[in-house]
Amino acid sequence: MVRDAAQLYTIEGIAAALIMILTAFFVVNATTVYTAGDSHISDMQLEILGSDALKMIDTAPNSTVGKSPLQTIVEQDDTETFKTLFLNLTNNRTDIGPDRIQFSTNVSYHNTVFGVDTIESYPFVSSRALTGGEHAVRVTKWVIVNKRLPLGSPFPSEDRAVLVEVLIWRD
Repeated sequence: MVRDAAQLYTIEGIAAALIMILTAFFVVNATTVYTAGDSHISDMQLEILGSDALKMIDTAPNSTVGKSPLQTIVEQDDTETFKTLFLNLTNNRTDIGPDRIQFSTNVSYHNTVFGVDTIESYPFVSSRALTGGEHAVRVTKWVIVNKRLPLGSPFPSEDRAVLVEVLIWRD
């Protein structure tokens, strides 16, 4: 008489192997994948960093009297001071070495000449040229300055609101 108990153990072993292979397959496929929807988190962090840096530069040493450093920088076109302050604030880390944040700044203003209203802007300063391959985030700050605009115009300087727009990205 032939016994068929060994066949049952063989079928049970094959079924167990298939279960283990399928479990391993599902575990590997269930790993976290970085999707495009998650990219907004790093964008928000970069935007908050840039916004905080602009707010700090626009805070006057004495809140009752005097101008903020940002007002003075824009009025005097002091690009090097802005570059130094902004890079020091954004690239400061507690980790080893500074961060790799770069920026490009424009100043925009409302101009009325001979009854024609236009919005004009001029490049202010950048830490590196924007090539177009960077993933930049825009940060803006309105500043009241006493300045002659457009630059080099014969009109007298006056108090006006200008928009300081900074595009920041991480290299």
